[in-house]
Amino acid sequence: MFKKILIANRGEIALRVIRAAREMGIVSVAVHSTADSDAMHVRMADESVCIGPPSSQQSYLSIPSIIAACEITGAEAIHPGYGFLSENAGFVQIIEDHGLTFIGPTAAHIRIMGDKITAKDTMKELGVPCVPGSDGGVPTVEDAKRIGEEIGYPVIIKATAGGGGKGMKVAQTAADMERAFMTARAEGKSNFGNDEVYIEKYLTTPRHIEIQVFGDGKGRAVHLGERDCSLQRRHQKVFEEAPGPSITESERARIGKVCADAMANINYIGAGTIEFLYENGEFYFIEMNTRLQVEHPVTEGIFGVDLVREQIRVASGMDMSFTQENLKINGHAIEVRINAEKLPNFSPCPGKITQYHAPGGLGVRMDSALYDGYSIPPYYDSLIGKLIVHGRDRPEALARLKRALGELIVDGVDTTIPLFHALLEEKDVLTGDYNIHWLEHWLETNLGDA
Repeated sequence: MFKKILIANRGEIALRVIRAAREMGIVSVAVHSTADSDAMHVRMADESVCIGPPSSQQSYLSIPSIIAACEITGAEAIHPGYGFLSENAGFVQIIEDHGLTFIGPTAAHIRIMGDKITAKDTMKELGVPCVPGSDGGVPTVEDAKRIGEEIGYPVIIKATAGGGGKGMKVAQTAADMERAFMTARAEGKSNFGNDEVYIEKYLTTPRHIEIQVFGDGKGRAVHLGERDCSLQRRHQKVFEEAPGPSITESERARIGKVCADAMANINYIGAGTIEFLYENGEFYFIEMNTRLQVEHPVTEGIFGVDLVREQIRVASGMDMSFTQENLKINGHAIEVRINAEKLPNFSPCPGKITQYHAPGGLGVRMDSALYDGYSIPPYYDSLIGKLIVHGRDRPEALARLKRALGELIVDGVDTTIPLFHALLEEKDVLTGDYNIHWLEHWLETNLGDA
């Protein structure tokens, strides 16, 4: 087992890793920019190293600075959290070249799943169901129109290196294709330095279902059920729950086994999430995230496992502490993402926290790096906390979420807390009757936000 690990991240996810390390008797090293000198993850870690100015490019994305911090402190391994360098295959290779351990998948697996075309081809070979679409990249508008006619409209054009909703455009008819194709290519080039795109059938009312997988790198892998992340705004998740309210036990077992077998076949190591669109009882692979997800706590809630602890264990060479047979779902869990954003336009709202009070009680978990007097810097993501609740069933979890939101106080900045108060009054949310388009339609009607 490692004696000291470095966390190459900030905010609530850095705290999450620090807490797991402390319970395991492992010394934690925090890295931070000058803007985060007073951040909670810096205060809570056993050691800390400043790695640069506020800009992410010069601090949290500076690979030489992070490697230097490991050398200075004697850290043996690096946990990337999510975002930043968590899915950077080059970073993993550099870590290995310096005799350090990356707490996550191999560089090869990150590289395969980081390119959406390669990922889709790989998943097809592994028996994972995929959305009908182009075989690889689509070079011209003429090719795009031909493929659109073959698979039928509407279709979605996606940048192969895309993510976070960027480089994705829908063509409802052949007349829309040229504009959508050129726009997706331009966004891919602008945001990711790669203008290659591919085409898939656009499902009209799907849910977003993701399967949590975990492997030991030795040919053994399990699944930990699914999460429903269908409540999204501009392809960004805001409300996640497990198990999915629309998924049956037989469907869960079927798609879970497919995913676990696929990961075992490639000797995948650590945590990963295989994301699907789900419509009319069928699952269609869209991408795989080779890291811990923001919403991992809902899976931890219903299975009673510590996924970060497990990541550290298998990275050190130990076996998984659970098997598929002893992973049993217990109750229902929901997570809402609290962002420092001003409604109705969801514009970032950095500033000083004048009062913060986290909710408590049975089945309530608040993952946040906030404290009274903390100044949220303007340089990073606006996520400031995740409120997670667990109940014996979905109605109890919803009631607990409503109660916990009533206790949560974040003063000094605007937040998305009022959004969740409003959503919990909606019949479709209470019954679980929603899809990936539901929230944007609701926002347009209720807040004037498309």
